Amino acid sequence: MFKDLDPILHSQLRLAIMSLLIGVQEADFTFIKEKTNATAGNLSVQVQKLKEAGYIDVNKQFKDNYPQTTCKITQQGITAFEAYVKALQEYLQVGKTK
Repeated sequence: MFKDLDPILHSQLRLAIMSLLIGVQEADFTFIKEKTNATAGNLSVQVQKLKEAGYIDVNKQFKDNYPQTTCKITQQGITAFEAYVKALQEYLQVGKTK
């Protein structure tokens, strides 16, 4: 009756990161940090988990002698996010059919 929810996306911060990236496609670490109010350390850990899952690509480079980390959602990430949202919608529909 209920589909399993993706455990990678079923974390508040990872879901917030993916929600941001689904809208903008690509964002730098500072932008994501500001929008999610996450600490740099926690955000780094969660970004790494999304990267390991193949949901985002992470590009690290230097810009004007400062490190710059950019995150970009992958097609696999878009597919996973859409499936997650669909599963949540199905959860909500079950309650309405009673």
